[in-house]
Amino acid sequence: MGFDLESVAEATSGAIGALVSTTILYPLDTCKTKYQAEVRAQNQQKYRNISDVFWEAISSRQVLSLYQGLGTKNLQSFISQFIYFYGYSFFKRLYLKKSGNKTMGTKANLIVAAAAGACTVIVTQPLDTASSRMQTSEFGKSKGLWKTLSEGTWIEAFDGLGISLLLTSNPSIQYTLFDQLKQKLLIGQLSKQTGTESSPEALSAFSAFALGAVSKCIASCVTYPAIRCKVMIQTADDDKEGSNEVQEKSHKTKKTVSDAFYAIWRREGPLGFFKGLQAQILKTVLSSALLLMIKEKITRTTWVLLIALKRFLFLKQSRLKNA
Repeated sequence: MGFDLESVAEATSGAIGALVSTTILYPLDTCKTKYQAEVRAQNQQKYRNISDVFWEAISSRQVLSLYQGLGTKNLQSFISQFIYFYGYSFFKRLYLKKSGNKTMGTKANLIVAAAAGACTVIVTQPLDTASSRMQTSEFGKSKGLWKTLSEGTWIEAFDGLGISLLLTSNPSIQYTLFDQLKQKLLIGQLSKQTGTESSPEALSAFSAFALGAVSKCIASCVTYPAIRCKVMIQTADDDKEGSNEVQEKSHKTKKTVSDAFYAIWRREGPLGFFKGLQAQILKTVLSSALLLMIKEKITRTTWVLLIALKRFLFLKQSRLKNA
């Protein structure tokens, strides 16, 4: 299919949007992750709510530790969103070309989104694991990316890969809903772009924000129990209370999905599967809404810049051939 300019534009704008939204909301993400990672009986909980994590950072004079692991998270977000948006856009265009259809149905959209998500997870899983461990470390005691990964084996760097693959349904649901709602909003509108190469259609900032928020909220509610188990599997073991033997046993119970489910059920009951849901929705809805809003607004600019670059390289190549 050659150089897929539209896929690259989608991927680049999506990755930039992820970078900005991740940085803005990172302190909230750190508090949310530490709150989700704690699994104790109700009368033994260190954190009663997500604000307790924030006040702990303030009281211990470790406010900057709310940003521990930010570099790793940004690297993971940029790479994962670039791969995801490129894969999603590329597979979508390939499907439409092969099928001869003008639009994709819901089933095809889900399959394409899941395929793009699976590719993303496999490539970025070690970064995801390292980021979770750095966020859930004690404030002020987080280690660097390489040290965090080198403490265990490469197999441990892929902790939670199975459940991460399962969670590809989350962005699949989100982006399928967003894409379908976007098409409904844009239907009937004629492209006003002039020139031989038209730009992709873009939503207004408010519309992109609203659709991103709604689609991510639904996806988060459906997949939240698996999201919490994933955090438990990847979390750092920084619980200082109790004997080393108990700590080691607690650490091991976080290595499989079944043990994570059992630990939540035994210590917190059925409602424990939804502990931190409000914080998860707040963070992910704001993050995805910001990401999609930024992506929609810079896609046109990215498209124009890539076209200009393509023409520049073509002219340069032609001059070299004629020389």
